[in-house]
Amino acid sequence: MIPTPDLSHIKKQDYDKVYEPAEDTFLLLDALEEDEKLIQSLQPRICLEIGSGSGCVTTLLAKIVGDSNALFLTTDINLFACETTRQTGLQNQITRIEPINTSLVNGIMPRLKNHIDILCFNPPYAVTPHEEVGSLGIEASWAGGIDGREVIDELLPLVKDILSPQGLFYLLLIEENKPKEVTEIMKNQYGMNAEIIMERRAGREKQFIVKIHH
Repeated sequence: MIPTPDLSHIKKQDYDKVYEPAEDTFLLLDALEEDEKLIQSLQPRICLEIGSGSGCVTTLLAKIVGDSNALFLTTDINLFACETTRQTGLQNQITRIEPINTSLVNGIMPRLKNHIDILCFNPPYAVTPHEEVGSLGIEASWAGGIDGREVIDELLPLVKDILSPQGLFYLLLIEENKPKEVTEIMKNQYGMNAEIIMERRAGREKQFIVKIHH
């Protein structure tokens, strides 16, 4: 079992500026850990986490893959989150995390088209008014707009061009995001394989991990 990354360097007040790991984070960590052998067998060279926040997910992924075996790219629209992600890596002896201050995959695509071996996204999934989507602060980590799907739906058409031929995409959703509908969209509109591989209740929220690949 891989220990949860050490986040002791992040101060309590820092969580006013960056998303604090919660049940959704830990479900994504569990999905990666469950697939540890599969991920290692793919020998990933480039991994990408969209919306890295604290950096907890990419740090655990780097422990699975091996820090020196791949490049670990992260993106976040929140500059403080980018800095925190880098620090979380260093706190856990992970040196090959490269945070990029951008939205989704802007600046990465099309340069790395079909080059991403592992893609992770714990998106802003909360159902909110449309106007709350896309801020540059901590609100960007949760405000998902209509059905909590506005940011998610922006990414879905890009996935087939992001993933390498053997690449895997781990996407966290909640019930309000209509995860079954997302799997159908990926299959029917984009010709991808998509399945719900984990689900868990966290208080009133039901959370899911959808795994997508070519």
